Amino acid sequence: MGTNLTFQYDRDADILYVNTCAPYPEQESEELADEVIARLNPNTGDIENLEVLFFSTRLLREELFHLPISAHLQLSENL
Repeated sequence: MGTNLTFQYDRDADILYVNTCAPYPEQESEELADEVIARLNPNTGDIENLEVLFFSTRLLREELFHLPISAHLQLSENL
């Protein structure tokens, strides 16, 4: 069974949060790309959360916005 993603946007800080779980202090952080931060599970190294800094300005750029991750998307049974 896959993990559902939640998206939250903090307008004041201009950060998009993409979460598979709530962030917790034990997670490790790593910058994946220009101002994209991953929060990693300390035991498995799996990405559990992403923080995309300066999100609104990225959307105003002419080039496409890419996250440096891969994903397998499918419909959730919990719809």
